[in-house]
Amino acid sequence: MILDSFNINPQDCHDNYKAEPTMKNLEHSAYALLFMAIIGLLTGNWLAGACVGSAFFVGREHAQAEYRVIEHFYEGKRANMPWYGGFEPRGWDLKSILDFVLPIIATAIALIISSYFWG
Repeated sequence: MILDSFNINPQDCHDNYKAEPTMKNLEHSAYALLFMAIIGLLTGNWLAGACVGSAFFVGREHAQAEYRVIEHFYEGKRANMPWYGGFEPRGWDLKSILDFVLPIIATAIALIISSYFWG
Protein backbone atom coordinates (compact mmCIF):
# COMPACT_ATOMS: atom_id res chain seq x y z
CA MET A 1 0.00 0.00 0.00
CA ILE A 2 1.24 3.49 -0.79
CA LEU A 3 0.96 4.70 2.80
CA ASP A 4 3.34 1.96 3.91
CA SER A 5 6.06 3.38 1.69
CA PHE A 6 5.90 6.63 3.67
CA ASN A 7 5.89 4.85 7.07
CA ILE A 8 2.92 6.84 8.31
CA ASN A 9 -0.28 6.22 10.14
CA PRO A 10 -3.27 7.16 7.94
CA GLN A 11 -4.86 8.85 10.95
CA ASP A 12 -1.95 11.30 11.38
CA CYS A 13 -3.47 13.80 8.99
CA HIS A 14 -6.84 13.76 10.67
CA ASP A 15 -5.50 13.84 14.22
CA ASN A 16 -3.26 16.86 13.75
CA TYR A 17 -5.52 19.25 11.89
CA LYS A 18 -9.07 19.16 10.71
CA ALA A 19 -10.22 21.15 7.72
CA GLU A 20 -13.71 20.91 6.35
CA PRO A 21 -14.79 21.82 2.83
CA THR A 22 -16.25 25.33 2.68
CA MET A 23 -17.50 27.87 0.18
CA LYS A 24 -13.83 28.83 -0.33
CA ASN A 25 -13.54 25.71 -2.47
CA LEU A 26 -16.08 27.19 -4.87
CA GLU A 27 -14.46 30.62 -4.67
CA HIS A 28 -11.21 29.11 -5.90
CA SER A 29 -13.06 27.70 -8.90
CA ALA A 30 -14.63 31.09 -9.58
CA TYR A 31 -11.24 32.81 -9.45
CA ALA A 32 -9.76 30.18 -11.77
CA LEU A 33 -12.58 30.89 -14.23
CA LEU A 34 -11.94 34.62 -13.85
CA PHE A 35 -8.23 34.12 -14.64
CA MET A 36 -9.26 32.00 -17.61
CA ALA A 37 -11.65 34.69 -18.89
CA ILE A 38 -9.16 37.55 -18.51
CA ILE A 39 -6.35 35.70 -20.28
CA GLY A 40 -8.72 34.27 -22.88
CA LEU A 41 -10.18 37.68 -23.70
CA LEU A 42 -6.79 39.42 -23.78
CA THR A 43 -4.93 36.82 -25.82
CA GLY A 44 -7.63 34.78 -27.52
CA ASN A 45 -6.00 31.66 -26.09
CA TRP A 46 -8.58 30.11 -23.80
CA LEU A 47 -6.48 27.01 -23.17
CA ALA A 48 -3.67 29.17 -21.76
CA GLY A 49 -6.22 30.93 -19.57
CA ALA A 50 -7.52 27.61 -18.26
CA CYS A 51 -3.98 26.40 -17.55
CA VAL A 52 -2.99 29.58 -15.72
CA GLY A 53 -6.21 29.65 -13.71
CA SER A 54 -5.79 26.04 -12.64
CA ALA A 55 -2.01 26.12 -12.17
CA PHE A 56 -2.25 29.00 -9.69
CA PHE A 57 -4.38 26.96 -7.30
CA VAL A 58 -2.51 23.70 -7.92
CA GLY A 59 0.74 25.40 -6.92
CA ARG A 60 -0.87 27.14 -3.98
CA GLU A 61 -2.32 23.94 -2.54
CA HIS A 62 0.89 22.02 -3.06
CA ALA A 63 2.84 24.71 -1.18
CA GLN A 64 0.32 24.66 1.67
CA ALA A 65 0.58 20.86 1.90
CA GLU A 66 4.36 21.22 2.16
CA TYR A 67 4.02 23.72 5.00
CA ARG A 68 1.57 21.47 6.85
CA VAL A 69 3.94 18.51 6.56
CA ILE A 70 6.94 20.59 7.63
CA GLU A 71 5.10 21.98 10.64
CA HIS A 72 3.64 18.71 11.89
CA PHE A 73 6.21 16.09 10.96
CA TYR A 74 9.61 17.66 10.29
CA GLU A 75 10.19 19.84 13.37
CA GLY A 76 9.15 22.98 11.51
CA LYS A 77 12.25 22.95 9.31
CA ARG A 78 12.19 22.66 5.54
CA ALA A 79 15.69 21.18 5.59
CA ASN A 80 14.35 18.14 7.46
CA MET A 81 11.73 17.41 4.78
CA PRO A 82 12.56 15.06 1.88
CA TRP A 83 12.01 16.27 -1.67
CA TYR A 84 8.65 14.49 -1.90
CA GLY A 85 7.27 16.05 1.31
CA GLY A 86 4.54 18.03 -0.45
CA PHE A 87 3.26 14.84 -2.04
CA GLU A 88 2.94 12.91 1.23
CA PRO A 89 -0.68 11.86 1.79
CA ARG A 90 -0.58 13.00 5.41
CA GLY A 91 -0.23 16.60 4.21
CA TRP A 92 -3.53 16.53 2.35
CA ASP A 93 -7.07 16.62 3.67
CA LEU A 94 -10.43 16.79 1.90
CA LYS A 95 -10.46 20.59 1.78
CA SER A 96 -7.01 20.84 0.22
CA ILE A 97 -7.79 18.09 -2.30
CA LEU A 98 -10.96 19.93 -3.33
CA ASP A 99 -9.03 23.21 -3.59
CA PHE A 100 -6.61 21.35 -5.88
CA VAL A 101 -9.17 19.54 -8.05
CA LEU A 102 -12.22 21.83 -8.34
CA PRO A 103 -10.48 24.68 -10.25
CA ILE A 104 -9.13 22.12 -12.73
CA ILE A 105 -12.61 20.64 -13.22
CA ALA A 106 -14.25 24.08 -13.53
CA THR A 107 -11.81 25.37 -16.14
CA ALA A 108 -11.89 22.08 -18.06
CA ILE A 109 -15.69 22.18 -18.23
CA ALA A 110 -15.64 25.82 -19.31
CA LEU A 111 -13.06 25.03 -21.96
CA ILE A 112 -15.10 22.10 -23.30
CA ILE A 113 -18.31 24.13 -23.36
CA SER A 114 -16.63 27.09 -25.06
CA SER A 115 -15.00 24.90 -27.71
CA TYR A 116 -18.31 23.14 -28.35
CA PHE A 117 -20.25 26.37 -28.89
CA TRP A 118 -17.56 28.62 -30.39
CA GLY A 119 -15.42 26.03 -32.10
